[in-house]
Amino acid sequence: MENNTIFVLLAGGKSERMGIDKGLLKYQHTFWILEQLNRISKTTITEVHIGLGYNYQHYFNAISWFKNAVNNFVNFQGLSIKVTINQHPEQGSFSTLQTVLKTIDSNCYILLNHIDIPILNSNELQQIIETKNTVVIPNFEEKNGHPIKMDSSFWKQLLTLKVDDENARLDFQIKKINPAKISKVEVSDRDILTNINTKKDWISFLNNTN
Repeated sequence: MENNTIFVLLAGGKSERMGIDKGLLKYQHTFWILEQLNRISKTTITEVHIGLGYNYQHYFNAISWFKNAVNNFVNFQGLSIKVTINQHPEQGSFSTLQTVLKTIDSNCYILLNHIDIPILNSNELQQIIETKNTVVIPNFEEKNGHPIKMDSSFWKQLLTLKVDDENARLDFQIKKINPAKISKVEVSDRDILTNINTKKDWISFLNNTN
């Protein structure tokens, strides 16, 4: 099946409350960010852009090929991976998103997720990928979550916003869209609502996973 969706995974935060970069948390026998990529690899996605910011050097030290992926696409489990560094992560996650989107020169769909939100099961993730609308959002028990799929007409408009604009938030921009242009995909995986910010959150997630 031809795929025209690019996955964007943001991991540019400070992780102050966690005390360690969230993507470098140990998950079974690997790093959490590699587990997230592993989950993506089980779908028709073939290209992933990772946005780093604070502590990007920690990622380079832990996963050596990440540094190579800054200048060239690197293959990982069948995925073409590109790493982009936000030089001004203090401006927030929206600035990291913009930094990554500026490197994508195509009219593809974007599927966006943050490192602290576990990627849901591959079957329902694939369902999100295959649903076409301006914005596609997974929904669990009437609550919206991630990853969020956006077509090029929408995500390219995000690049026109000044990062210090009070409206420079993805949720604010989605609220401005005609509801008919938003599709909600009902899923059974509550991970779309999980937000791992602290060690307590991480332990709880691991306990519920095992």
